[in-house]
Amino acid sequence: MTAKLTDSSPTQCRPVTDEEVEHLREFGWVKLTGFIDPDYVRSMLDLARETMGEDADSNPISPVLEAAVAEGKPGLTYFNAQRSSGISDPVLRPLIHEIGRSAKLLQRRASADGAGVDVRYYSDFFVPKLPSARQSRHGGNGATAYHQDFITFAADRSGGMTFWIALQPCGPDAGTMSFVNGSHRAGVLGDYTCYDGGDALDVFPELRELEMSERMTYELGDVTVHTHLTIHGGGPNLTDRPRWAYILVTQPADACWNGSPCPNFDSSAMTPWQRFGGERFPVIS
Repeated sequence: MTAKLTDSSPTQCRPVTDEEVEHLREFGWVKLTGFIDPDYVRSMLDLARETMGEDADSNPISPVLEAAVAEGKPGLTYFNAQRSSGISDPVLRPLIHEIGRSAKLLQRRASADGAGVDVRYYSDFFVPKLPSARQSRHGGNGATAYHQDFITFAADRSGGMTFWIALQPCGPDAGTMSFVNGSHRAGVLGDYTCYDGGDALDVFPELRELEMSERMTYELGDVTVHTHLTIHGGGPNLTDRPRWAYILVTQPADACWNGSPCPNFDSSAMTPWQRFGGERFPVIS
């Protein structure tokens, strides 16, 4: 039986519009201005600071990062990723459920019964980008090379999305993203770690022929959504403070694990081509 989140809390998000759904389909990303109640976002920032400290660098170093460093790898250079308690957290759970309803509209997947394909929770993280002028325990203070997310999640099909939520107002000087418009139509373009020190724009120079969005500016409550095939990147954080953000990753309800190693979930009890499901990957739409 499919696990499904329910919640009776007051609405924290406005509905997405038809124009926003169409923008995502056309460009591979969309900015949802004023999507979340700012007071709710402030409560999310409080939770992030409790977990990671005021400097966004005081959380424990994850086993994944430790293993990467032990192998001589740099770990994550572009932000300090801290997995949240997500669907079990009383602050985040209502938001995840509400975003799930909007994600189903944005996902825009038809089904034989006419109800549309539902959306699953995949993962969520606090992802502050640390100031580039300061040393940090976790890394996370560099630029974000242009890449797409698809390979990272070990899913067998496209349709996944990332909801990027600014927990404070921020702009280009904090290293916010820009997107390559229409790049989601180019298909799967490999993992960012396999670009020999370059990025997607170097390996696939035809992407430079596409229009680039402006670097995003976020007010409190603004969210961007991009598909996992959309090429995106950002600069370093040039401010003197962390750029606080939270991401929620969704997948279509019929997505399956493709059998690849993946740091985002424990696959020890799974078999390749098994559908994501159960309590770890509940339906949220």
